[in-house]
Amino acid sequence: MKIMKFGGTSVGKPERMYQVKDLVTTGDEPTIVVLSALSGTTNALVGIGDALSAGDKILAKQRIDELNAHYKQFCSELFRSEVSRQEGEKIIQEHFEFLAILLKISFNDAISKDILAQGELLSTKLFYTLLQELQIDAVFLPALDFMSIDEHSEPELTKIREKLNALLAKYPQKKLFVTQGYICKNHRNEVDNLKRGGSDYTASLIGAAISASVVEIWTDIDGMHNNDPRIVDKTRPIANLSFDEAAELAYFGAKILHPASIWPAQQFNIPVKLLNTMQPEALGTTITANVQERGGVKALAAKDGITAIKIKSSRMLLAYGFLRKVFDVFEKYRTSIDMITTSEVAISLTIDDISHLEEIKLELDKFGTVEIDHNMAIICIVGNLIMEQQGVLQDIMGSLSEIPLRMVSYGGSKHNVSVLVDAAYKNQALQSLNQGLFDF
Repeated sequence: MKIMKFGGTSVGKPERMYQVKDLVTTGDEPTIVVLSALSGTTNALVGIGDALSAGDKILAKQRIDELNAHYKQFCSELFRSEVSRQEGEKIIQEHFEFLAILLKISFNDAISKDILAQGELLSTKLFYTLLQELQIDAVFLPALDFMSIDEHSEPELTKIREKLNALLAKYPQKKLFVTQGYICKNHRNEVDNLKRGGSDYTASLIGAAISASVVEIWTDIDGMHNNDPRIVDKTRPIANLSFDEAAELAYFGAKILHPASIWPAQQFNIPVKLLNTMQPEALGTTITANVQERGGVKALAAKDGITAIKIKSSRMLLAYGFLRKVFDVFEKYRTSIDMITTSEVAISLTIDDISHLEEIKLELDKFGTVEIDHNMAIICIVGNLIMEQQGVLQDIMGSLSEIPLRMVSYGGSKHNVSVLVDAAYKNQALQSLNQGLFDF
């Protein structure tokens, strides 16, 4: 059985839903289809939640009505028979009546998660109705029946495996299943989610749960590119990546893949393919455990919204336990660290979550002088065993000779060199590295 996940742009227009239908009905291998919300929907739902949270029910109603009108138009163009069109309208009415009810009750965090779930619920129900209209045999598989996270918002893979395989066992003769990405139940049995981009994560978790033959991530670009095509003019898709390389690129900003989605597939050695819905004939990118080819840099990625923290203290000199005390502060506030460099009297590190920055700074002040720089960006340079390639570091530094570097991380991974720059230099850095490393 294989997993096919389609992003918001892949299902964002009626004609693209027909393309998805063609793709998922090609071949004989049983398939679980994972769908994101229609493009733009999650942002619109976030806007509705923000208005409700601010107590602006007039604005919230306006945004609900606008989104409702969009879905009604989508429905009128999607279905060809009156019966299916009426069924589609019934689905839309059900979900927007739910949103309308929220205008009359108090807003809380649990309600915000319910709001965000509506996008995936709508897209999958409309797609399933389309399959029914076209007399394509399929099973609707609600993600809320098997996808769950624990009190730390971590997926419960053992439970997911047990529940999902029990559901699939009810349909031994069926070959096509449709489910939602992104949404799940939490430890309180409330509707929750795997955070933005979480549909990739859903696909990988499902793949791990059923030992799938492959997890296919279908988007609107033909695989992982060697640089950001939105910033750099000349880029090319990468045919093969190792799990380690792909994880580095996803974590440090490659938008095509959710950072967490590599781990489940890697744990169970399930190949991941990144493919283009609009160009299904393109080879895309295949991610596997072992990529034998050697060579220099394969790809670059950039991560925005980085904050750099420097802790300077003479007490650090020759003091064992100092780093542990610093790390304990970040663990206490569940804030992960991206990069770190040390000297005899200072530690510099970066974070991308500043929700507890004030509390963290107060505790770090006990250890010495704390300096904070906002609006930074991490540039990640990834390749197969690039640490073992002569001249790679020289080429990287030569390409960045005109750009001030705040930090450099080298040696933490055989596949990655990372540099921290002011966000104002990010585009220039990517363009300079593209020319210096790929000769583009």
